[in-house]
Amino acid sequence: MSSTVELTKENFDQTVSENEFVLIDFWAAWCGPCRMFAPVYEKAAQANPDLVFAKVDTEAQPELAAAFNIQSIPTLMIVRDQVAVFAQPGALPEAALTDVIGQARKLDMDEVRKSVAAQQQGSAQAE
Repeated sequence: MSSTVELTKENFDQTVSENEFVLIDFWAAWCGPCRMFAPVYEKAAQANPDLVFAKVDTEAQPELAAAFNIQSIPTLMIVRDQVAVFAQPGALPEAALTDVIGQARKLDMDEVRKSVAAQQQGSAQAE
């Protein structure tokens, strides 16, 4: 029994909006590093049952991969309160994945939202 959720363009928005902490693994079946990362990701999912661990098959869901400008796989993205707080290509070792999850858990989302709002204001003024 997998503890990960398969994301599609049909359930993506609902999954991200209904859960405050979602990890997303962008992968493909033909990708060797993706297959090596899969058991590490699955183990982290089992160790963190309070979080949503999701997978996007970039071959089956090219629109989602394009929407997030995924250039290489695997890419791990973490979304908290509907804000992408982490995105990094490459298969993370178990210790690094655990560390990233810990850091994302500690984020002050009020501060993150203020920072995002300030960045959006700055880019709007620059246009």
